[in-house]
Amino acid sequence: SEFVDDIKLAEASAWLSRLHGPRRFAEVESAFKAWLTEDPAHAKAYIRVADIWDIIPGAVRLDVDRAARTPWPRGRSRPRTWLAAAAACVLVAVAAGAAFFHSHEPVYQTTLGEVELVTLSDGTRVTLNTDTRLRVEYKEHGRYIRLERGEAIFEDVTDPQRPFIVQADGHQVRALGTTFQVRVAPASLSVTLLEGRVAVSRGTSADVQVKPTLLTPGERLVLRSDGRATIDHPSVDALTAWRRGEVVFDDVTLAHAIEEINRYGSTSVRLADPALGQLHVSGVFTVHDPAEFAQALAKLQHLHVVQSKGAITITR
Repeated sequence: SEFVDDIKLAEASAWLSRLHGPRRFAEVESAFKAWLTEDPAHAKAYIRVADIWDIIPGAVRLDVDRAARTPWPRGRSRPRTWLAAAAACVLVAVAAGAAFFHSHEPVYQTTLGEVELVTLSDGTRVTLNTDTRLRVEYKEHGRYIRLERGEAIFEDVTDPQRPFIVQADGHQVRALGTTFQVRVAPASLSVTLLEGRVAVSRGTSADVQVKPTLLTPGERLVLRSDGRATIDHPSVDALTAWRRGEVVFDDVTLAHAIEEINRYGSTSVRLADPALGQLHVSGVFTVHDPAEFAQALAKLQHLHVVQSKGAITITR
């Protein structure tokens, strides 16, 4: 019944409070394990309450403490009254936590030229590249990241009960205990596996293709907006050089190099003649000094640089 469910939530919140309190002894942990094995519903109730604890740290504990201080009406059983009061508080916390969760999903973002390392609540490490924005939504049965723009490297903490999934540009990347990089570009989505395994599928978790693409370490899957998909083996060091504040070019067109360097700064590099974009360049450059980048390229290609406010132009 609903009342029984409420009681289980109250019991679960009480256990959560004890396990996070200063008196967590071996006897408490042993009793908690015994309670879990009594009824499968106990584990479900505990997971539900623990999710709210993660969203609003200490909220359940405070509500249970408040319930424990509720006066006991005459003629009523003390344990049953306490559990009923605690259950009411827990249901309020669960409802409030759910509303808070959906309206306050953690959002992480970086500005132009900024690189940031964040650690999520489960220990997963995420490194955000320039001009990147993502949302975190952790649920009972899954951990979801919506990469809205930019690029990030994910080092997920394996949890078989809650898979780690990155959603981007109409696809999802399911981590299988791994480190991988995802980049959303104007006309493509790329996924590069650094360690472990990932499965890339078209669509959301509720609408995926039958056979996902499985990558092995060192492989990059590029999904283009026209439907084409390719797998290659790029230099991982070059792809992740942005974590060191660098870009690495290996015989790429000047147009591509300029597009890449312009991702990091407010001062853009331009070409006076679009035909110059077909020239090829190689080298390692810092992402924080577009003027130095332009001067180096001009010297290599026997070109000239004209600087103006907010722009750097490369000419013949």
